[in-house]
Amino acid sequence: MALTKRQREIYDFIRRFIEEKGYAPSLEEIGRAFGLSSAATVHKHVTNLVRKGMIRRHWNQNRSIDLVTEDAAPRAVDAPIAGQVVAGRVVTHDEPHEVMAIPPWLTGSGRTALYVVSGDDLDHERIVDGDLLVVDEGRHVRGEGLVFLSVDEGPLVLQRVRRHEQVLRIAGGRPGDPESDVAASRVEVRGIVRGVIRRC
Repeated sequence: MALTKRQREIYDFIRRFIEEKGYAPSLEEIGRAFGLSSAATVHKHVTNLVRKGMIRRHWNQNRSIDLVTEDAAPRAVDAPIAGQVVAGRVVTHDEPHEVMAIPPWLTGSGRTALYVVSGDDLDHERIVDGDLLVVDEGRHVRGEGLVFLSVDEGPLVLQRVRRHEQVLRIAGGRPGDPESDVAASRVEVRGIVRGVIRRC
């Protein structure tokens, strides 16, 4: 499981606590163990462990955390390799012929597909040649994100955007390039990048 260092520490604490006492720690006990005074911070870590399939939580109950057994843990999800991103342009395959297993927490509300990055045009995003973009297709933009979009029915491209009410602020192709503001009505968003997989 792809856990951050703090998530792994909290998971291990919960596991040891349950093994030693026979019941789960409260959020307050987790916070005290890690010197976290903010209940919201503890809640965020626990929610991420739920999202990643490591624990279950029964909401609105104290000591409501259960460890997920290996048999109950979510399995990998097959996602099609649906195209490429070349120099910022999205090239889709007519019929994806290859699939790859990905962790379930990388999937979104729409179809999840993979796109192979060709070239190093995205190195400023820490995305390099050969990386796989995990894309939730068909979602609406909320806040800031790296998205597949088309302006005025033009070519499908990969751009970083921020939404300001009815305007999308689209970043330039490289650091230092000027941003452009485009009316949201002119933009069709066809996917949001949820993660990057690097094949070694």
